[in-house]
This record gives sequence, structure tokens and C-alpha cells, in this order.
Amino acid sequence: MLSKCTTRFTPRFIRSALFSTYPHIMSDYPVTKPDSEWRATLTPMQYKVLRNAATEPPNFDPEFDKKGLSPGVYKCVGCGNPLYKSSTKFNSHCGWPAFYQALPGSVTTKTDTSHGMERTEMNCSKCGGHLGHVFKGEGYATPTDERHCVNGVILKFEPDTM
Repeated sequence: MLSKCTTRFTPRFIRSALFSTYPHIMSDYPVTKPDSEWRATLTPMQYKVLRNAATEPPNFDPEFDKKGLSPGVYKCVGCGNPLYKSSTKFNSHCGWPAFYQALPGSVTTKTDTSHGMERTEMNCSKCGGHLGHVFKGEGYATPTDERHCVNGVILKFEPDTM
């Protein structure tokens, strides 16, 4: 099956040192922690993605599509902010988890011009952590015509308790 993905690059393990170079950017969010605490609570890959805006390799967690099939919420692994309902997850065949809609107020966006292209970067609205990118108009049959391409390593699934 051919992919509809518009992302046409091989991601680098660490995309940018922006947040390491400019830590004041991250202090504008409600959840702030010293770098030592982030490093102590996150795995090395989670830290690189969430705090240094890296991109995990495609298909980093080959079992991801099997996870979260029951009703529940995907949360930010760094601060616990609820990001996506499991009902908005879909398989885009791109190698990264895909959702068509974030929970209201859960993400912020900004223009990202790295890698010679213009994209929309998503960050957690509570801790400012890098989540991934949102793409519009790719032709997926979703209610929003959006693909939120999220790094799975920063997601924690919490099933509904009822």
C-alpha cells in the first residue's frame, strides 16, 4: 500500500538543540522542571524527543498500533497532560502514530522550517515538550482532514476506568 504521507525525509535522531540552547523558551509553560529532573524521569529517547525536539525513528514501536484499542486517553509522558482520545487514532502507514484531532487546549502549534520545508510543529500545552507535526489536506478520510504525526515514545496510554 502506498503511503499518503507528505513527509519526505529521513529524520535525524536529534533534530535540533533549540531547547537546550534557549531554555527560557520552555519556561513559558505551566509545568517546568530542572533539566536534571527531566533526565531522571524520562528515558534517553523520551528526553531527546520531548526536550530536544528530536524525531524518533519510523516504526520505533512496532506494537503501537495494537496498543490503545480500547477507549482511553493518550497523555504526555513528561507531565501527564491528556492529549488525544484513542477514538481519534488511525493508521496512516507512515511509521509514526497518527491522530486526527487533539483534545481542546492540549497542544500548541508553531511554524517549523527545518529540513528545507515548512511544517506545523505541535508542543504539549502544559510542559512545552515536542510532540510531532500536524499535516493538513493529505486526503485521509478523517473528520478533520488532518494527520497529527506524533512521536509514540512520548505518549502514555491510560484506559478509561468505566
